Amino acid sequence: MSDTSATGVPTCYRHADRETWIRCQRCERPICPDCMRDAAVGFQCPSCVSEGAKQTRTGRTAYGGSRSGNPALTSMVLIATNVAVWLAIVATGWQQSELIRRLALTPLGTCESEQGGYYPNITSRVDCQFYANADGVWVPGVADGAIWQLLTSAFTHVDIWHIGFNMLALWVLGPQLEMAIGRARFLSLYFLSALAGSTTVYWLAAENGATLGASGAVFGLMGALLVIAFKVGGDVRNILTWIGINAVITVLGAQFISWQAHLGGLLGGMAIAAVLVYSPRPRRTRLQALGLLGLLAVLGALIVLRTAALV
Repeated sequence: MSDTSATGVPTCYRHADRETWIRCQRCERPICPDCMRDAAVGFQCPSCVSEGAKQTRTGRTAYGGSRSGNPALTSMVLIATNVAVWLAIVATGWQQSELIRRLALTPLGTCESEQGGYYPNITSRVDCQFYANADGVWVPGVADGAIWQLLTSAFTHVDIWHIGFNMLALWVLGPQLEMAIGRARFLSLYFLSALAGSTTVYWLAAENGATLGASGAVFGLMGALLVIAFKVGGDVRNILTWIGINAVITVLGAQFISWQAHLGGLLGGMAIAAVLVYSPRPRRTRLQALGLLGLLAVLGALIVLRTAALV
């Protein structure tokens, strides 16, 4: 039985007289509307549904991850962590909080004045101690040892509108992605997307500027959802519209919005999702792990190279 009609249009593998462009998300064979069965993401053919029913007892998602009993739980924990950090910042001075200086991403350290502001011409800890009118406080950046800022900055917010928007997006996107790929893979997606956004900031943003917010991770979730929707042959117009609106907002607000974090997170999320959903089923878990470790190694190498250029 052929899967392609005389016109070159794919036909349903179970009904050779019915043309279709929809494919089963698991075996990728073409299926007609009568053969389409709803799945967690996209549609499956009857054969794969039957096979999946056996696998359901093992609690696996379509892409090999463990099925979450509560797909919203991880997003709730991430949201709670972000809110807890924000409340700590509010409680310790808000705009003037010392936590901002310690947690936000700054490529190079800065010599700040206890009276407010900083000394732009002082670029080392030693000079800050001796030449900053005795009120200089050295705040380390990533290049001189504060490597943690690459991730802590993704949990740091100051303005309520900033954390509100990011957490709303996380609440909308997170559960459906965890349902599709499983909790461990979702966490890998979130943190690697955040790191990809921070790495892009590290390379492209001002050396003495401070960047903070979960936007890199959130844009990574948008990119991942786009890749998964494309993989299963779903309607990508809604997610493309959402990405487009956020891109316009990013451009219009470029003076106070980190386009670097948004771009890096989006591309990182797309790459991570591609590794997860396009890894072939034989040895899928191993290939996914190797792919994610490879992406982490690339980001690590970029961070090392940038640090070497700055110090």
